[in-house]
Order: sequence, then structure tokens, then C-alpha cells
Amino acid sequence: MTSHHGRTFGAFLFDMDGTVVNSLAVVNRVWAEWAVKHGVEVEWFLRTMHGMRAVENIRRLALPGIDIEREVEDVTIAELADVNGILAIEGALDFLSALPPERWAIVTSATRELATRRLRAAGLPLPAVLVTADDVERGKPAPDCFLLAAERLGVPIAECLVFEDAPAGIEAAEAAGAAVMVVTAAHAHPFETAHPSIPDYALLLPSHDGEAGLRIADAA
Repeated sequence: MTSHHGRTFGAFLFDMDGTVVNSLAVVNRVWAEWAVKHGVEVEWFLRTMHGMRAVENIRRLALPGIDIEREVEDVTIAELADVNGILAIEGALDFLSALPPERWAIVTSATRELATRRLRAAGLPLPAVLVTADDVERGKPAPDCFLLAAERLGVPIAECLVFEDAPAGIEAAEAAGAAVMVVTAAHAHPFETAHPSIPDYALLLPSHDGEAGLRIADAA
């Protein structure tokens, strides 16, 4: 299934939306409405915006005459108000629950408030280390968020495995120097990747052996 089988890692770093939480319907609803309001082509925008912070998504469009901070605030309010249809990716709860708390983190482009709300809505545990849009000046595809998560866990980034679903997040993990596993469960727009991939966590098990670190294996 993956070339990462048999390899030992110091920590696992998980993106949130599309990786452990399926929030695709909510994200598309909110951002499609925003795109229509501002005359942005919806299909193109929804295909290219996933995995990035709201501020980077809006800034890259270079729309004339808009207040970026106000637009980010409006989108965030809309996302906080809508948790309808948010679900855990299949197998994610068991997989995360089997990990030692000090060996994993969630690294998301959402704000801390939004991340907490979505994780709770999906019935997933809150990690001891949660790196959000509020914690870095540069969001994905910059590597800052993954480097910060590794630092907070006390694990070299080269010993981390990043679970990601979006091109921006994959690019960030690559730039940080981490190994990458692509999760495809929520892919509305499939893309090619050179990294190993999994559809979800249903047939995947983590194992850990004290200082030896973490491994992944197929469930029996």
C-alpha cells in the first residue's frame, strides 16, 4: 500500500480538513457564496483554494477595493456558523486514539476556534499540540506550520510523517523536509502525486514502542 510501511517515525502531523475531518460540503458552501459575491469563477476557485488559510486565498486573487481583513472575518464567521455535515474521515477516530498524545499534532489552515469546533463536531479528540492559522505569519504552502508543530512536539521534522490531502499542504510538508502520506477520502478534484496515498484510515493501524517511535501497518 505504501512505501512508508516498516519505517519508524518520531511523530505524525495531520492536516485537518480533508485529512481527518470531511468538511468539504461546508467549505464549498461558504467559499462558493463568497466567490459569487466577488465575481470569482466558482469552479476554478474551489478547485484551487483547499488547504490554504483564508487570508492567502483572498490575497492571491488581488481583487481591487476589498478589505482583506474584513473579508477573512466574514468568511470565518460563516464557517463557524456552519457545521452541518461535518464528519470524521473513516477510521480517523480509532487511528488518532491509538497514538500517544505526545507523538501527534494537527496542523491546519483554519483558525483555532474553527479547528476546535470542527474537530468536536466530527467527534475527534483535540490534540495536545494544535497548530492553526493563528500561530504562523505564513500559511501553507510555506513550511512554517509543520516546522512549528515538530518543534512543539520536540521531534526533528525529518522524523515526522505528514498526513495531507491538498496540494498546498503537500508542498508545505515537502518544503519542511517531512515524509508525506496523501489522504484521498475527500478529494473532489483528484490530482497526481508521487507520494504514497490512502483512501482513509479504516484499514490502517499505528503501532508504537516507547522510544522506538511510530509505525503504520495494514489492519488484519
